[in-house]
Amino acid sequence: MPVLNDASHVRDAVESILAQEYDGPVEVLIALGPSIDGTTELVEALASRDARVHVLENEVGSTPAGLNIGIRAAVHPVVVRVDSHSMLPVDYTRIAVETLVRTGADNVGGIMDARGETPFERAVALAYTTPVGLGGSAFHVGGREGAVETVYLGVFRRSALERVGLFDETIKRGQDWELNRRLRQTGGTVWFTPELAVTYRPRSSLERLARQMFSTGLWRGELARRFPAANGLRYFVPPAMVVGVVLGLVLGVIGVVQAAMGQAPWLLVGFAVPLVYLLFVIAATFAYARGRGAATAGWFVLVLPCIHVAWGTGFVLGYLSLTSNIAEHTGR
Repeated sequence: MPVLNDASHVRDAVESILAQEYDGPVEVLIALGPSIDGTTELVEALASRDARVHVLENEVGSTPAGLNIGIRAAVHPVVVRVDSHSMLPVDYTRIAVETLVRTGADNVGGIMDARGETPFERAVALAYTTPVGLGGSAFHVGGREGAVETVYLGVFRRSALERVGLFDETIKRGQDWELNRRLRQTGGTVWFTPELAVTYRPRSSLERLARQMFSTGLWRGELARRFPAANGLRYFVPPAMVVGVVLGLVLGVIGVVQAAMGQAPWLLVGFAVPLVYLLFVIAATFAYARGRGAATAGWFVLVLPCIHVAWGTGFVLGYLSLTSNIAEHTGR
């Protein structure tokens, strides 16, 4: 588990690991980045109370660096990748290992079961688990068991991780997808099973959500540029929407200027693009948030564009090879 400045979630995540009903030896390796919010003290306290918990220093602080530190320190043949925002069900490890043995897969994963506690978090969780939010991948919305492109988190054969050279530490986000790409390229199988469902706690504010989505989109754009043949069409929908809405607004404003100057305001037609997107958001809210409470539905109207615009804008910038410069200035 890579951890950095996450004192509000890490205790629940670690306790869910320690509660696993698994008949075999287990070690919990926490790769701790330089934190300033009390995470360091909390993690050290958890380690002092249970001999299975080991804290490893992650000076770089990035997720892939922390994952690699943990993998290299691990002594067992199965590696369970855990996020500090996730909580594992008690049978998670047992089912995952049984599935590894049964299928011969290199990596097994399940559903990212987003669950919020506040109306805002519930709106984010709803967006995560519907096709209109994050694209409808099986690990978001569920599906049949079988071989897939990628999964949430993952339970790996350590030998498979070593075969492909662990995580690429130059990729700060989307490193799971890129690793699974290499596993598949070298003859391995990435296996999805809906039996595995990991509770995920969404970001708690619009600002944090926007930052997360922008960073995720930025690196997704970088990956699309690096590996053009390995990307599905769904990755290009949000950036196409962002470009279309921006161009539509610009053309519409020019149309207003045309009208003010007494010319034929034919460019006002540009406003049709943002209008169509607005109608899409309203329709999606009616379809998915109806009956979930007025507060959750109200936030959903804001959350959906936040995800699309932040992710799509990040994707465009990442695809234009601006990832390194932006990450250097923002720390993401």
